[in-house]
Amino acid sequence: MAATINRSVTPTSTGTYARRLVDYLWAITRISIGWVFLWAFLDKTFGWGFATPANRAWIEGGSPTTGFLKGTGENALGGFFSALAGQAWVDWLFVAGLLGIGAALVLGVGTRIAAATGTLMLVFMWAAELPLANNPFMDDHIIYAIVLIGLALANAGTTLGLGRLPIVQQNAWLK
Repeated sequence: MAATINRSVTPTSTGTYARRLVDYLWAITRISIGWVFLWAFLDKTFGWGFATPANRAWIEGGSPTTGFLKGTGENALGGFFSALAGQAWVDWLFVAGLLGIGAALVLGVGTRIAAATGTLMLVFMWAAELPLANNPFMDDHIIYAIVLIGLALANAGTTLGLGRLPIVQQNAWLK
């Protein structure tokens, strides 16, 4: 088993790829974080009653950014982020980002773009909460951002995803 874990992902004579245990771990992590983004999109859009009640759903006229951003008013950058709350362009950008990042990660296509845009979104959310209540600088937004970067560097879309499709392999921006 140790030889399998440490072997790199290489083509075999049959055209298949030898996978390591870590490749599957990265793939499951990619799909899991993708689901976090997709679920946030679904709940904020349709108000399925988890973080967003039905009457505050985006399709019911609610703003997916207001709750979080209005709550940042007392924080270091709160004036900047509070001013963005509820603006239509911010809502559209946020929801499109949740959907795009989530779908890309779950499918394993565009993981580099998803990692870059997801990291940017998470860093903005982290900055909106400064100063942090429980740690001088580290929180879950930064951890997720680090993991997204790891997913891109590990080429995680090729295991349990569509990242090995010829069109993806021929177009670096789709990786």
